[in-house]
Amino acid sequence: MYVIDNNYCSACGLCIDICPVEAINIFGEYKIDQNICIGCGLCKEDCPCNAIKEYVQTA
Repeated sequence: MYVIDNNYCSACGLCIDICPVEAINIFGEYKIDQNICIGCGLCKEDCPCNAIKEYVQTA
């Protein structure tokens, strides 16, 4: 699962352009819809600000 830290996001839109399933939306801030995201990591790789982090849930 990936999340966007909007404190670091420059709102460049590269993540929106690269997401193959259109899971990233702007609702006042950039958000990844976890119900749509397939976890490919392309957005994280493409982000020039390192604003996208992998979130690992612990049990």
